[in-house]
Order: sequence, then structure tokens, then C-alpha cells
Amino acid sequence: MTSGFAVTLGVRLMLVILFLPFSALDKILNFQGAVGQAREIAPNAALARLLILCGLGIEILAPLGILTGIADRLAALVLAGYCVATALLWKRFWQPGDFWQAGESRGRNLFWDFLKNVSLAGGFLVLAFGAGTLSLGSFLADPFGSSHPYAAWTIGG
Repeated sequence: MTSGFAVTLGVRLMLVILFLPFSALDKILNFQGAVGQAREIAPNAALARLLILCGLGIEILAPLGILTGIADRLAALVLAGYCVATALLWKRFWQPGDFWQAGESRGRNLFWDFLKNVSLAGGFLVLAFGAGTLSLGSFLADPFGSSHPYAAWTIGG
């Protein structure tokens, strides 16, 4: 394995490590707690469970796509949308009303989580659409295509 391959894999791992294994594992081990949190926006327990199961699927499959390079651009787009959706639905820093309060503030704590999600979405969008040779047009032409992140390096070479 060449150093370029290791760097590419390492950078991609850094981008997705929050989801797989940590957030996905937390949803599995604390499923009822996750459903309870989803009830903040879901009108009933069945919908909350469905939301958590969908989130769990995204948090497992999309990082695997990014790590393996299989439909990685689509996986990155899905994770970008997921990050924005979770920011808007669960990191509503404007609701507690204590953002400008001196000392500890629930609003400010949520604000940093909100920004983290938006920043991650930006990173995923760069992966999906590129900052160089990849473009929105090429993504739309082949949304299930790969960016072939490891094509420049061969294992064992």
C-alpha cells in the first residue's frame, strides 16, 4: 500500500468516522433513546422508529460508499443532505432563547453542533461535486459513478 493510498483512505475515514462506527453504533446500542430524540419532530413512535432506522441505514451505507469508492459521490451527497437535515431538525440553536446569555447556554451548545453539521455537509459536497475536475454536470451525468479515489495507487505496488 503506497502512502498516497493511505492518505486518501485516511482523509476519507476522518470525514466519516463520526457516523461509522460511532453514531451508528450509538443508535444501535441506545435505540430507544434515539427514538425518544426523534419523537421531538415525529408525531408518533412508529414514525420516530422509521426515522431512526433510515438514519441508521444512511450512517452505515454512505460511509462505506465513501470509504470504498463505490458510488462515493452519491454517498457524499446523501450524507451532505443528512447533515443539513439533522442540523435543521435537531440542532435548533435559536429555540432555547438563551444564545446571548452569559455563561453556559443550551443555544450556544446547539449552535456549535449546528455549525459542525453544516461544515461536514460542505466537506461532503466537495467530495460529491469536486473542487477540481469533478463538477455538478459530471455528477448529474453519472450519479452512481465513482470518483475512483484509489485508481492512482495499486495495493502492493
